[in-house]
Amino acid sequence: MTTPTAQAADVDSGRDGLRRLLLRTGALEPAWVAAFDAVRRADFLPGVMWPHDMATGRSRTVDKARDPDAWQRYADSDCPIVTQWDDGAHNGPEPGRSFSSSSSMPSLVFSMLADLDVREGQRVLEIGTGTGWNAALLAHRAGAGNVVTVDVDGVVATDARAALQRAGLPVRVLHRDGCLGFPERAPYDRIIATCGLRDIPFEWVDQTVPGGVILVPWGTYYGPEEATARLVVAEDGRSASGPFTRPVGFMRMRSQRLVRRQHAAYVPPGAMDRADTSVTSLPAADLDGFVPGLLVPDVTRVADREREGRRTVWLYGLSDTSWAAAVFRAGRNEAKVYQSGPRRLWDEVETAHEWWQAHGRPGFERFGLTVEQGGRTRVWLDDPSCVL
Repeated sequence: MTTPTAQAADVDSGRDGLRRLLLRTGALEPAWVAAFDAVRRADFLPGVMWPHDMATGRSRTVDKARDPDAWQRYADSDCPIVTQWDDGAHNGPEPGRSFSSSSSMPSLVFSMLADLDVREGQRVLEIGTGTGWNAALLAHRAGAGNVVTVDVDGVVATDARAALQRAGLPVRVLHRDGCLGFPERAPYDRIIATCGLRDIPFEWVDQTVPGGVILVPWGTYYGPEEATARLVVAEDGRSASGPFTRPVGFMRMRSQRLVRRQHAAYVPPGAMDRADTSVTSLPAADLDGFVPGLLVPDVTRVADREREGRRTVWLYGLSDTSWAAAVFRAGRNEAKVYQSGPRRLWDEVETAHEWWQAHGRPGFERFGLTVEQGGRTRVWLDDPSCVL
């Protein structure tokens, strides 16, 4: 999946229109035009699929047998398409509860391939096969024998393998845990993940040549926001480091989905009355997004829906049962804060916000990651030496 929203005009543009759109926006670079022309996204999509509107969060059912014209329009659009729900447990034509495999927006696919900078003859490992379209594009560029793709879902891997065979691109498709990589074919010049991560396995660094690139959608458990980190492996092979390149939103790697305690484990009956209270003037909007998660570690954020001009934002600690809540009311410049537990989460948020303002309110593009031996990940600002 991805964060941009497909416009109605994009859905009706057809494949030639999609090509023009991708060239006009710069998503499709000259080096990838031949792959776009040779490898059709439609050849990797199922007969029943669910185009997803990122603006509304809704998906619609499109059945090729019932409405082939609509199916083709969406296949040739810059639109994310859900291809599996509920880890395969979903049945029937209606959308399921939680999407678990998809075909990402072509603009995102080609933007990430440009960041990856794959050259002919390079060895590539893809984590997250999905429909197989991305692997097919890689195979066209690097050679099918140089591409390995892995997926944790056996049905997804089987379907993608068949589609790649039909396309005449016999990429090696494996059903296995992508966290392990695939050392049997290492070292790789490039590794790309097409699922969201919260921890980057050092096995990937071990399996990449010095100077090689690892491109990973990465975020924190603070929220769903992610950005792609373009990591270059150090000459000694003991670390990989690089900046964030673009905001994205992917289905999370299944082994890294967040499983947190229930609300009642943090805030049992009467806890609000016993909590420490204060008042904040911090704007609710400054709690949103990718950057706060970088600055306040091991915390997840949940925002209630606004009701009668009132909206509560909750913070839950992931290493203990510390919690905080800020109650925002329409038309008021201050919010009441409650917090309890070994950590004072709201105090941490206030301190992080002060640091962010003092450093010029930096966006994601000024931050980067370094992954070290032992699995340690460091976030930095502007330069790898400026670790947060």
